[in-house]
Amino acid sequence: MSVNSPTRDVFDAIADPTRRQLIHLLAEAEDKPLHELTVQFPMGRTAVSKHLTVLKEAGLVHDRKVGRETRYKLNASPLREVQDWVSEYSKYWHANMLRLSQLLEEEED
Repeated sequence: MSVNSPTRDVFDAIADPTRRQLIHLLAEAEDKPLHELTVQFPMGRTAVSKHLTVLKEAGLVHDRKVGRETRYKLNASPLREVQDWVSEYSKYWHANMLRLSQLLEEEED
């Protein structure tokens, strides 16, 4: 699977809280082996590995073999799609905060 043509939608990949936690853990380190990631969850190695596969299919994770160990590294660039989508709605949050600020100022007067 190529990072240039992910086989899974990034939104689907980040929909699961376990996968979001994996992204968070990988963001804190250059790369981590599977066994270090597994101890962070109340599930087995196979289940964590399946979640990592989903992230890999979305292009969010790269893996590499180092001896007998597989190490995983975050590739955050596909998250840009999520950021771009969310930013489209920031104007609504800004408008609501402006209205709230105006209401608070009116109450003070």
